[in-house]
Amino acid sequence: MSFEGSTLVDWAAFAQARSELGAGFVRILGYFREDGVKSVAAIEQAMRSHSSAAMVIPAHTLKGEARQFGAEPLAAVAETIEEIARGCVERQDTCEEALEHVVRLRPLFFETLALLEREANPLVSRRPLGNGGFGRRTTGV
Repeated sequence: MSFEGSTLVDWAAFAQARSELGAGFVRILGYFREDGVKSVAAIEQAMRSHSSAAMVIPAHTLKGEARQFGAEPLAAVAETIEEIARGCVERQDTCEEALEHVVRLRPLFFETLALLEREANPLVSRRPLGNGGFGRRTTGV
């Protein structure tokens, strides 16, 4: 499943996180990459080994970190996996019902991460918002 970039990230939440984290933003985004790769791998391994309990913490971690950057679709998939896994732990059951969500997780994570990193890259040229801006001639109007 492919999402358009505009629906994968809540850019207002992303901008707020960037503002709040200040100079540490890029470093923390790097931690999100590292933790996310580990979380996705741990969730996939837990699925392969039929361990619902091993799925809970990495899904919970990924959910929280994704929300911090405004990556709501990724957070929602991680939350669904976490909820299914918690239910399976309580019922002492395996988590086959999480399979479709686990399969979607890796591509969604990397697609989202690419958008976040592209937006965080200071070398990416950006178009100015709205018409004109200081030192720019407005067209039309």
